[in-house]
Amino acid sequence: MTEELRIAVYAAGLGIFQLLLAAEWPLFTPGYMKWNAGPRDKPFETGAKAGRLKRAFANFMETYVFFAVIVVALAFMHKSDALSLAGAWTYLIARIVYVPLYAFAVTYVRSLVWIVSLAGILMTACSLLF
Repeated sequence: MTEELRIAVYAAGLGIFQLLLAAEWPLFTPGYMKWNAGPRDKPFETGAKAGRLKRAFANFMETYVFFAVIVVALAFMHKSDALSLAGAWTYLIARIVYVPLYAFAVTYVRSLVWIVSLAGILMTACSLLF
């Protein structure tokens, strides 16, 4: 397994963590468990932080697929190099940092960190293309 694939697996673990965090955070909202056990005919307001965690997870899912495809292609083509490895780590670290920034509504810095994660994807893609 290449190091980039290993990092993609770590990123998948981050995605699972975010899924669980977004799904379980509403449990702290009074009345949620009763609503969740029922037919859920009407929406339940879980609060701002739960919504931000859900959107952070959705954002992760929007970028992870591109990262994963590029990393798998790198492995198939045997094109792992210093740039692809740096890009993979950049992506993973930025995505880890992104979660609390989004959860605690840190504006501007969160967007900058998202751009850094995109740069990580582009770094891995450059190794694939050149």
